[in-house]
Amino acid sequence: MKEQLAKIRAEALASFQEAKAAADLDTLRVRYLGKKGELTAVLKQMGKLSAEERPVMGQLANDVRAALENALEDCSRRLEAAALELRLKAETLDVTIPGKAVSLGHQHPMYIALDEIKDIFIGMGFEVLDGPEVELAVYNFDKLNAEEGHPSRDWSDTFYFDNESRVMLRSQTSPMQVRAMETRSLPIRVIAPGRVYRKDEVDATHSPMFHQVEGLVIDKGVTMADLKGTLNTVVEQLYGKGTKTRFRPHHFPFTEPSCEMDMQCHKCGGAGCSTCKGEGWIELLGAGMVHPRVLEMAGIDSEVYSGWAFGLGLERTALKRFKIADLRLIFENDVRFLEQF
Repeated sequence: MKEQLAKIRAEALASFQEAKAAADLDTLRVRYLGKKGELTAVLKQMGKLSAEERPVMGQLANDVRAALENALEDCSRRLEAAALELRLKAETLDVTIPGKAVSLGHQHPMYIALDEIKDIFIGMGFEVLDGPEVELAVYNFDKLNAEEGHPSRDWSDTFYFDNESRVMLRSQTSPMQVRAMETRSLPIRVIAPGRVYRKDEVDATHSPMFHQVEGLVIDKGVTMADLKGTLNTVVEQLYGKGTKTRFRPHHFPFTEPSCEMDMQCHKCGGAGCSTCKGEGWIELLGAGMVHPRVLEMAGIDSEVYSGWAFGLGLERTALKRFKIADLRLIFENDVRFLEQF
């Protein structure tokens, strides 16, 4: 038995040193130290020894087991270190190689125009409001004096969610004017930018989804002159001193009197082109004095207070601001176009 133990020790230690991988080492561990391993098989023969030999052989067997376990642990550490070294070599990074340039985005031209508009109105003491895009017809139409039968309420013009025509995608940000009048103390000076939805055909100046900036002022002694002066000031700050505008009489159910404001076409300078449809002017916004009935429905005394309101098309503002000829470019996400800004 003594010779067997010495042989197992010598063979196992040599085999451990020759192991090239952790899996090979584990196979050797099972072969020599497992429950059915060679060392265990020798120990099972201890019962055949005499009482005097057993302690001696038992101590020798324990020494052999301890030697194998220590050698196994040393070899395991060696193989782990070798594997780590190979991994470090394989994953080495050359820190002297130039890195890839990070491509940073920038603001969309429409939002550049929006920020400029906000800055102008905030400088005039206005507050910026935000509101729901899914709106109730009572705010989108009823409280704006657009009664049943008004063309804008037709299914061919507006996106409705139900057959009762009470829930819809807002067709204007004007509902925020009503909400402001109902919830804020007087005087009121607010603008309400946001997305709106109408069943318009797509062309150079129209889209079924677009953005508006609505403005509202309610105070004592407010007149049409205040409206025109404010809007002309805003347009000149956006496009430069001397920008040409014109006001035309119009009709809106929520303002009286009403008007539309045009600006001279930035592409043709008023001569007429495809962008302005040959008219030389591009409609920029609708405006007017807040209808007394709208004030009364919001709980405001129209005998004491008056106000004006406007609705500005943000995309058309950006067209003029950056001399863009076709509104569709704003929504097409063509990188070649957007990188110009």
